[in-house]
Amino acid sequence: MAEFLSLMTWPFLACLVLTGIHAYLGLHVIEREVIFVDLALAQVAAFGATLGILWGFELHSTAGYMLSLSFALIGAAIFAATRLRKPIVPHEALIGVVYAVAASAAILVLSRAPEGGEELKALLVGHVLFVEWHELGKIAVLYGLIGVVHWLVRRPLLAISQDPEGAFARGVRVRWWDFLFYATFGVVVTSSVELAGVLLVFSFLIVPAICGVLLARTIGQRLVVGWAVGTLTSIAGVVASYHWDLPTGATVVCMFGISLLLCAVLRALRGASA
Repeated sequence: MAEFLSLMTWPFLACLVLTGIHAYLGLHVIEREVIFVDLALAQVAAFGATLGILWGFELHSTAGYMLSLSFALIGAAIFAATRLRKPIVPHEALIGVVYAVAASAAILVLSRAPEGGEELKALLVGHVLFVEWHELGKIAVLYGLIGVVHWLVRRPLLAISQDPEGAFARGVRVRWWDFLFYATFGVVVTSSVELAGVLLVFSFLIVPAICGVLLARTIGQRLVVGWAVGTLTSIAGVVASYHWDLPTGATVVCMFGISLLLCAVLRALRGASA
């Protein structure tokens, strides 16, 4: 037990921090129907990180982080600027294109970097197993500040997410609020991907939010369900990772798949009983 606590306490706390902010942001993503925006922004940030590697910056250095964040903010500006009242093509289509281009560009850049394959693997899986307390503390403070910002402006952000047509009709400055949303989202994604990798961050964002939609009706109830699912899944994933000596990030992602299946079954059973 002592060995488990010494090895897995910080990875588990990191998962809880990721759950706290991503379950909330995931609700916005579900309402906006831009499911892959997390992957797209994460990949844009990862492209910035790969450029940093090519230019001689360490993957987890301050300079590399700032370059990655800069690219994420550029992606946020693109997504906000292309949000139209009556879009010609779905916004999700543009997001998919940005993801594909950023991913391909990152591969091209890493093909010119020594040990590019190892760097790409690091971007995909992160280093959540080896997170240290001071790194986790900085991220927790950053996410807490972003959470406060979102709480203060929750009304316009939720209005735009739930009823964009109505927001446009009321004269709400949708693109400016969208930029605030995507910019703060980009900050979270950049920090999270550096810690946990693209796949785990996507799972923390989408799966708890989907479970909330499946099992609850109001935003508050969905957020509680999302936090509960994220916490329980993190516990199961970390314990399974330790017990069977498996990669922590990949194990937690697989556990999220199981959690989603269980929530879908629970919804089906509730519907049958009703």
